[in-house]
Amino acid sequence: MEISFEQFKDTLEKLERGEVRVAEKIDGKWVVNTWVKQTILAGFGYGKVVDMSQGQFPFFDKDTFPVREFRAEDGVRIVPGGTSIRRGAYVAKGAIVMPPAYINVGAYVDEGTMVDSHATIGSCAQVGKNIHISAATQIGGVLEPAGAMPTIIEDNAFIGGNCGIYEGTIVQEGAVIASGVIITSSTALYDATKGEFVPRNGDGRVVVPRGAVVVSGSRPVSKGPGAQSGVHLYCPVIVKYRDEKTAGSVTLEDMLR
Repeated sequence: MEISFEQFKDTLEKLERGEVRVAEKIDGKWVVNTWVKQTILAGFGYGKVVDMSQGQFPFFDKDTFPVREFRAEDGVRIVPGGTSIRRGAYVAKGAIVMPPAYINVGAYVDEGTMVDSHATIGSCAQVGKNIHISAATQIGGVLEPAGAMPTIIEDNAFIGGNCGIYEGTIVQEGAVIASGVIITSSTALYDATKGEFVPRNGDGRVVVPRGAVVVSGSRPVSKGPGAQSGVHLYCPVIVKYRDEKTAGSVTLEDMLR
């Protein structure tokens, strides 16, 4: 697939306006727009490394992906203190970005979402409406391969501090991820309300169910010397599903807006 520089520039502008997305939900299923990722990747080939230093802070990056510029009329609240949002990222009106945070190319951050201090939104990650990405949390990114599903956080979810959500994980609408939870493509997620592990979807990715409340936990090694020594492996656990009490506790952030 040959992509011209003009096509790259046009796609980057459409990404920033939210007119195209790396992934979108169609008929209830998330679908990757592979051509968008291919176009972003082409931009790295067109770029050359230039000096982007500011004052005493040295920066050197491809000239095709500078820091994105915002205006007051964009309606995004970017609090002073060292945040960077790369070109090709969409941040919707009403979003709040606390310092320092980083949002990478191809990412989508929807209305009413707060990206807290020291949080990072990786390349092509899709973050929905009214979400709190708490301090020091990482939402993983992926550009290659072009067909790979990005990490997705659906509307009204809550991601606690020091979490890591990686490798195409989908956190469904309204789920609550407690502080310190790490989820990757190899993570076993246990549902204590049902007494079973959550099955993976068709392509092997972890899907946190709608409204699930997930905390850090562990499970014992079942055989070998580790079992004899009482060794446990990390295992996030669904302890309940979201109710009115849980919803009330995670909407306190509204006072900050």
